[in-house]
Amino acid sequence: QVQLVESGGGLVQAGGSLRLSCAASGSTVSTAVMGWFRQTPGKEREFVAAISRRGTSIFYADSVKGRFTISRDNAKNTVNLQMNSLKPEDTAVYYCAASGMMYISKLPREYDYWGQGTQVTVSS
Repeated sequence: QVQLVESGGGLVQAGGSLRLSCAASGSTVSTAVMGWFRQTPGKEREFVAAISRRGTSIFYADSVKGRFTISRDNAKNTVNLQMNSLKPEDTAVYYCAASGMMYISKLPREYDYWGQGTQVTVSS
């Protein structure tokens, strides 16, 4: 069993930056593919970024490529999402997720554990 807790959300002006962190407990995340997703009211959960178990493979959604950076520290059981050049359309609840799959997936259904989410609001 893995518990995930996100932190670092908040309100920021367009063009600003935020750093989200996901702390895992109950099990080591070094055996899990880790991902970040986001969701706005009335819409499906959307893939943002994911990183392989050793951090050697990383995928980003086209909408965040070049602005967001995902990283992991297996020794500290944490995964981070550095978000730069934020846009109002980045406003959402951001979720950290862990997958036991052997490959990186962009599909929410292939992630087994989820955090409670952290709100990111970007004002124009």
